[in-house]
This record gives sequence, structure tokens and C-alpha cells, in this order.
Amino acid sequence: MADVSHLESRQGHLIAVVQELSLARSLNEVTAIVRHAARALVGADGATFVLRDCGQCFYADEEAISPLWKGKRFPMKVCASGWVMQHAQHLVIEDVFVDPRIPGDAYRPTFVKSMAMVPIRKACPIGAIGTYWARHRVAGEDEVRLLQALADSTSIALENVELYNDLERRVRERTAQLEALNDELGAFAYAVSHDLRAPLRAIAGFSRALDESCGAQLDARGRDCLDRVRRGAARMDRMIDDMLDLSRVGGGADSPRRQSVDVSELARSVAAELQAGHTTHRVRVVVQDGLVAVADAGLVRLLLQNLLGNAFKFTRPSAEPRVEVGAEISPAGELVYHVRDNGVGFDASRSEELFGPFRRLHSASEFPGDGIGLATVQRIVRRHRGRIWAESAPGSGATFFWTLSPASVDPVPQDIRWDSDARPRGGVEPALVGAR
Repeated sequence: MADVSHLESRQGHLIAVVQELSLARSLNEVTAIVRHAARALVGADGATFVLRDCGQCFYADEEAISPLWKGKRFPMKVCASGWVMQHAQHLVIEDVFVDPRIPGDAYRPTFVKSMAMVPIRKACPIGAIGTYWARHRVAGEDEVRLLQALADSTSIALENVELYNDLERRVRERTAQLEALNDELGAFAYAVSHDLRAPLRAIAGFSRALDESCGAQLDARGRDCLDRVRRGAARMDRMIDDMLDLSRVGGGADSPRRQSVDVSELARSVAAELQAGHTTHRVRVVVQDGLVAVADAGLVRLLLQNLLGNAFKFTRPSAEPRVEVGAEISPAGELVYHVRDNGVGFDASRSEELFGPFRRLHSASEFPGDGIGLATVQRIVRRHRGRIWAESAPGSGATFFWTLSPASVDPVPQDIRWDSDARPRGGVEPALVGAR
């Protein structure tokens, strides 16, 4: 009964070792685990971990009562580990000085009298695990089975390490490629912005000169047109800056510049700019008071320009176009923003297509545009570690929801609470922008 109990104890130890090996991520971790486990499983005075290396036996690691052969290499034909790997079977020797299969003289400088060795992987062995005793001893069948089970688990662990290292290498290579591509995109964006700013400076300069020399002669209509040109040039300049910011943070490892952003004020500003450009299409815009975010202000403005711009565009056929900007707290504690309109809507089953560059669900003849806006919005949201999704139905308008960070990153201010109808608690009316 004692022998059975001892065997069960060693089997339990082996199971724990196998679990430990499954978590190993380097050769050094594997060898450290195996050398100690092999010695403990059979009560040996020493253990070695041997790898096959270019036709030689490389003693990669050891744990013993005195030094053995760690770091040394021997020809396959002159050592026990080589015999084990060549024959793909275990080796048990009671007296190392009389067994013809190994050179006894190699063991005279050591404490070794008896040994047991098993191959790592039985088909085309890649290594061996050796255990040694300072006294004459014959390893039992149960002990050999334990060592072989350890060796089989070691083979799997080594394959896992190889796969893990290969994956890490690929990730490093892919990361380097993405960083190089991002640098190229950043350089391209900078070059394009430089080329755009040249005519933009001309527009701004000539409009300023026109204002200074002829401003007094302009009637109200002319003054309004000139002001719009100058505002448009200034807005274009800001958009170039925002696009440069997007190119810098859109694909790289750096996070956007986070600061407290008044989303309500940004939404009103963007809505007013859009309404100024739609003199015949008046939209009732309802902006929730008190919307805030910890985000990149330039990128949030660009996000709102795209979402509100789409809402203005797709509400054109509506008799009473309406757009709402609001937010509510989800059950997970996230602050979820939304832009909702009562426009033409779209088929919800195709919502994933919305965020692809140059993908459109409506023809350009119906609604002009190049299909890049929502791809830009998605990129901005992802760079803030948020999520974006949409809900809609044909003829029933559309709602775009987004978050700007996980709930665990930036706490939601305690004084912000909304009902789902975008109306603040307390009954205060939301601000209206561009309403008539």
C-alpha cells in the first residue's frame, strides 16, 4: 500500500508539472521546470536536459549534487543521450562502468553510478531527459513511465514555445510594418496639407484684402458672402489641422490627446456651421445640455462634423427634419453618445458596411458624398478605445451610438444623468440650434 500511495503522489506531482509546462513561454522556463521535476519524480541525485543540436548532444541544463556536463556538446555516438535519441527508446543502466552501450570513462569524473534516460519525442527525438544516482540502482518500470510522460509533455511544451516565439516574432514584424506604414501615411498627410494650405492662404489673403479695400462698398448680401468665404477658409484650416492630428494618432501606438471637452458646445458650433451652409434646408437640431467627454477636442469636432453632416444630408427629404445630439449611461456604466435623425434611414442588416472607406448605402445621385466620413468617425472612436454602432430602418431615420473610452478608464461625472429620450432630468428643455 505504501508503494501505491507513493506512486499516486508522484503521479499527482507529474500532473502539476504538466500544468506548469503548459504555461512556459521560453526554453529556459521549460528546462528549469523539467530538470527539477525529473529529479524529484524518481528521487535521483541529478538530472540533465539534453537537446539534439546539429548532430551533437547539447547538455542545455542540469540539476545535481555536483556538476555534470551543462553547456557541453558531445558526438551522438559517444554518450547515453545520443544512444537514446538514435534508438528512440529509453535507457536504464545499473552500472555505468560495465554497460557496453556507453563510454564508462566519461562518468569517472562524476558521482554517477546508475542512470535512466528517456527520449523527448519518440518519433525523431529532439532531445533526452537523463536522471542519475550516486549509488547502484535500477529504475523501475513505473519510474520510467513517469519520466517518459514528463518527456512527452516536454515535447509539447517545446512546440508551444516555438509557436509562441514565432507568433511574437510575427507580431513584432507586423508592428514594425504598421509603424512604418503609419509614418508614411503621416508624411503623406503632411505633404497633402502643405499643398492644400497654399491655395487656402491665397483665399484667406485675397478675401482679407477685398474686405479692407472694398468692404465698405459691399451690401448686406455681399458682406454675408465674404464673411462666409473667410469663415470657410478658417474652417478648412482647422480641418487640415484635425486631419493631421488624425493621421498622427489614427494608426500608431500613441493615444489621442485627452482633455475635458464640452461636447454640447462643439455640437452647437458644428450644427450652426452646417446650417449656415444649408440656407434652403432648415433642420431642427436638439443638443443635450451638459455633454462632456475626456477626449481629443479636434477629433471630436471632426466626428461631429461627419455625423451631423450626414444627418443634415439624409434628412433633406423630410417635411420637418430633426436631429438630436444626446447621451445616456448604459447598464455597464459607459457614457454612450448618440446622433439621431428622422431621415431616410437604411437597412440595418447592412450597418457593418457603413464604416468601410468609400462604402455607401445610397447612390451618389440621391445623396452626394464620397463615403469616407463614417470610416473617419470609426477610426476616431477606435483611437479613443471606444465603440460605434448604428440602428435604423428604411424611412425611419437613423441613430449612431458611440463611446469614447471603456467605463473603467474615465469615470462618468456624477452630475450627468439622462433619460433615453435625450431630455435631462429636471425637465429643462434641450437647447435648439438652427430652429425656425
